[in-house]
Amino acid sequence: MYRIWRFLSEYSILLVLGALIGLVWANVDAASYHALVEHPLLEGGPIGHLEVDAGGHAHRTLTLHFLINDMLMALFFAIAGKEVWEAVALREGALRGARAVTPLIATAGGMVGPVLVYLAGAALVGQFAELARGWAIPTATDIAFSYLIGRLVFGTGHPAVMFLLLLAIADDAGGLIILAVFYPQGELAPAWLLLSFGAAAAAYLLANRLPRMLEAGRDGRPHSTFAQRRLGVWPYLVAGCLSWYGFQQAGIHPALGLLPIVPVIPHADIDFGLYSAREADQPDLLNRIEHGLKVPVEVILFLFGLANAGVEFSAIGAATWLVLAGLVIGKPLGITLFGWVAAYPMRLGLPDGMTVRDLFVVGCVAAIGFTVALFVAGVAFRPGPVQDAAKMGALFSFGASAIAIAAGRIMRVARRTPARD
Repeated sequence: MYRIWRFLSEYSILLVLGALIGLVWANVDAASYHALVEHPLLEGGPIGHLEVDAGGHAHRTLTLHFLINDMLMALFFAIAGKEVWEAVALREGALRGARAVTPLIATAGGMVGPVLVYLAGAALVGQFAELARGWAIPTATDIAFSYLIGRLVFGTGHPAVMFLLLLAIADDAGGLIILAVFYPQGELAPAWLLLSFGAAAAAYLLANRLPRMLEAGRDGRPHSTFAQRRLGVWPYLVAGCLSWYGFQQAGIHPALGLLPIVPVIPHADIDFGLYSAREADQPDLLNRIEHGLKVPVEVILFLFGLANAGVEFSAIGAATWLVLAGLVIGKPLGITLFGWVAAYPMRLGLPDGMTVRDLFVVGCVAAIGFTVALFVAGVAFRPGPVQDAAKMGALFSFGASAIAIAAGRIMRVARRTPARD
């Protein structure tokens, strides 16, 4: 049973299961599905969707959909943010140094290519004004599934797998920035961000920096030990709640509300790699929090798939094909072109043992948008036919896994396993 759960947990099959249940449910009984997902849990409270009635009075409604997408998914983005933070900030971070330059440039291509294909397609079908807001949907790469398919295509010892992971981490970082900057959730009130960053600063100073200052020049670490053993996660939990509320009030998607807290949590000085099992043995609080959240976040992803993938097949439309084209055409072309420019004209090179053919296949693997693409589709468009059509495109992008496997065979990619001593 443990091995089965580990497989489900590591490769996010729970997300697929939730999406399939939601998809089938919405096409069998759409009324009951939407009644559940949009069921109001709290009216007129301090959190929830902001609504303005005919008299101009604003109030918030907390629905099940808001609870999942805007509150619980904050934990998912916190884990993603933790990996991005370590990759950028730590001395041995994966996105630091010369080895990361080519993947970073290829990532830029993997975002520019889908945007150009999507917008060009929207113009060609004569719906540019209606569909242009969804330009960011096909920029996403699903880390979990792309990693799974990458291992199947290349084998666990191929340098393209690490290249793919670096690209996916950078893609996540770009996606978080896009969500925050280009998709505000209402009228912007940036002054509320003072609450978010103030809470982060207070947690850092009171629970992290101050104990060390009090211990300067003294034997032992009594104050730091007290903060670690007695306070533990609580200062950061309180700061996280305040930060989340600040993001909601600022008009920025609150699912990103925990990101300011991540860098101030005590963390190790080394990055073992994306979701590395070795991090579970690290005593620092940030790694303990991440690995403690891994199973809950998998359950949250199941709920996310259930609450967002309930799209009727009749909703398939232009946005479906534009999102899909952006991913399966724009991603491989953009990654291949920009990666080639970085490797050869710019003379930055590719990892030893990796070729341009491998680079194209990496682009095909990265075309699996799924989780983040589904999330962005729900943010880019208002609920309705266009949003449903865009979500269907995000769901269909899972088919890029078959394209990637086929591309690997056509390009004669040689699967490699780690060398044994």
